[in-house]
Amino acid sequence: MPNIIEINDLTLPELDLYARLTDSQLRCRVEPEKGIFIAESLKVIARALEAGCRPLSFLMERKHIEGQAKELLARFPDVAVYTADRAVLEKLTGYQLTRGILCAMHRPPLADVEAVCARASRVAVLEGIVDSTNIGAIFRSAAALGIDAVLLTPTCCDPLCRRAIRVSMGTVFQIPWARIGDSPAEWPHPGLDRLRLLGFKTAAMALSDRAVSIENPALCAEKRLAIVLGTEGDGLSKSTIADCDYTVCIPMSHGVDSLNVAAASAVAFWQLRVR
Repeated sequence: MPNIIEINDLTLPELDLYARLTDSQLRCRVEPEKGIFIAESLKVIARALEAGCRPLSFLMERKHIEGQAKELLARFPDVAVYTADRAVLEKLTGYQLTRGILCAMHRPPLADVEAVCARASRVAVLEGIVDSTNIGAIFRSAAALGIDAVLLTPTCCDPLCRRAIRVSMGTVFQIPWARIGDSPAEWPHPGLDRLRLLGFKTAAMALSDRAVSIENPALCAEKRLAIVLGTEGDGLSKSTIADCDYTVCIPMSHGVDSLNVAAASAVAFWQLRVR
């Protein structure tokens, strides 16, 4: 039998994780200190569990206990299931639970760059991307379009914040990822040097007079290629662009100069995939 706990007091300390579910709080305070992230929806929770993540507690509407979550809860009879009507849950979390099920989970150990790149032929490197929606969308494209791993510079948004996980549809648990450096001082160097030691050529996605078209056959011919994407506003730093092996642009029409980084990533991943 599931360990059902009716919510009668919104101030219970056990509910603090759910009561503070804003993106900024998850990134900056709750997750780093307590090693916890929040997965939302049955599909996303299932993908996290398949990746080896361990549930700490569940939060859901009553109807799901004997409904869509029944088989899931049967697997974890000792894990607390906090429940109430939708109105109470919205008051607790501060937003509408469109999927009806949340799960607080223990954060898995962070992998290292060499481990996630060991067998990779195509990796995405994200420089300073801070929007959680973009992070989630890039991970989803990476999973769908043949990217073997994602590397994030130290200033990137946390892929395990709630919004990024939700937008990715749980693919953050399917694609290996790592931080390339522990502080901003470690990127672009020695970060780019680590990639070269691993045998990668680096392709900076950027607008530049020296940029080659993404259709250039030399790019697809590279056995190991790191596709480097920059932050939403300014794009890649000048030093990163200068030190990459290629500068690559996507040909545009109608006077449009660039795409949103998430859209650009999908185009780049598809075009530069291993044939």
